[in-house]
Amino acid sequence: MRRSIALKALDERDTVDAGERLGTVLVKGDTVCLHGDLGAGKTTFVKGIARGLGIDEREITSASFVIVAEHYGRMPLYHIDLYRVVDDADLAGLGLEEYLDGDGVAVVEWAERLGGWDCTFRVRIRFMDDAGREILIDGDAERIGRLEER
Repeated sequence: MRRSIALKALDERDTVDAGERLGTVLVKGDTVCLHGDLGAGKTTFVKGIARGLGIDEREITSASFVIVAEHYGRMPLYHIDLYRVVDDADLAGLGLEEYLDGDGVAVVEWAERLGGWDCTFRVRIRFMDDAGREILIDGDAERIGRLEER
């Protein structure tokens, strides 16, 4: 059963904190699909996920040029950024399956370019106004409940 939660982020720190909350409930094999406009805060959210996995958030930068960046904490974090992927032909040969079905957590920015992959959590970050964001997280009902408790 799936469920959603909406979080408000008034600044960058709130966005990192929201990501950290999600990071604390992630388990091996999870795929987190991130959606949002350019500059919405997807990479900032990944910094929080990293912190929740015991990884120094300063390690997280945009993975746009390398496609996949690997980081190690209580379990591996595979930060996948598909910004430069245009179509299915670009995806072919990237070997993303080993990360998406891997031994850690895969977090995919620009996940709409991933196609029909099954995401454990879907996160949509939207601009509320000049200063704030709304972060909608959809996923497993039990773990969304744990997010609400934090």
